Amino acid sequence: MHRSRVRAVVALAGLVLAAALPQAHAQGAAWPTRPVRIVVTFPPGGAPDTLARVLAEKWAPLGQPITVENKPGAGGNIGADLVAKAPGDGHTLVIGTVGTHAINASLYQKMPYNNIKDFTPISFLASTPNLLVVNNNVPAANVKELIELAKKQQLFFGSSGSGTSIHLSGELFNTLAGVKMQHIPYKGRAEAIPDLMGGRIQMIFDNMPSALPLVQEGKIKAIAVTSAQRSAAAPTIPTIAESGLPGFEATSWFALLGSPGIPREVQMRINAETLKVMALPDVKEKLAKLGLDPNPGTPEALAALILAETGKWARVVKESGAKIE
Repeated sequence: MHRSRVRAVVALAGLVLAAALPQAHAQGAAWPTRPVRIVVTFPPGGAPDTLARVLAEKWAPLGQPITVENKPGAGGNIGADLVAKAPGDGHTLVIGTVGTHAINASLYQKMPYNNIKDFTPISFLASTPNLLVVNNNVPAANVKELIELAKKQQLFFGSSGSGTSIHLSGELFNTLAGVKMQHIPYKGRAEAIPDLMGGRIQMIFDNMPSALPLVQEGKIKAIAVTSAQRSAAAPTIPTIAESGLPGFEATSWFALLGSPGIPREVQMRINAETLKVMALPDVKEKLAKLGLDPNPGTPEALAALILAETGKWARVVKESGAKIE
């Protein structure tokens, strides 16, 4: 996104928040005054779950029980909707994802919540790129060669399901490269990877923490990462943008949000406590090992990101024709 547009979006988000929430000093807020629950919209074990449990552990000294509740289903919509309808007192939070707070708004025919209006932004947490990997026998060593190959013959890319960031990374690639690789959805990446290694599909835009070990073992071949910058976890692998598709960026990101209407002083208190946790050396080390890049910030920055990402993925969904009832 152009820098001037980013500044405009951030300014707009700031005005919206300033108008909707009273200003006060963050440290004066009485929070938490009772048990806090952090809703994770996916099963245990993934990045959202890890981030929630890190916060819960480090917030324990605040004096109230902090529980993590996994509420998977409908691409994360079930858990997110639970938070969207909770009281606005700062005691019900959710680990938002690029799916629940950007992609699903245009992917699903009917949404139970508004991804922008029905939540109070707290802070961005972390992101991880997808890694474009191919079967070892695919005669392409970089993005340009892969595009040339896709123009000569039909290629198939797998995903962990329709509408996931793994799927839509491929559709964004199709749009920007002017090719028509065929999407093959699986019930999960665990089913897609054997087909990739067996040559039944040629590629997948897999999550970095999952794909990198297979690349290092020589089982599949890495072409590029989908983030705007190279990943610290694999600095020798170029980005898709620098490899021939300027403007390409598709990351899986995670953020902390609360139910709607949380008072500004409570919002900023939770933000301050979140920033403290994310700055701890042991937390940074743990997330880095998982391929997660922590980058916490202000509620305004998160609001701007959600607005921008919602528009971006709406265009990708429209052009790909992906829809879920």
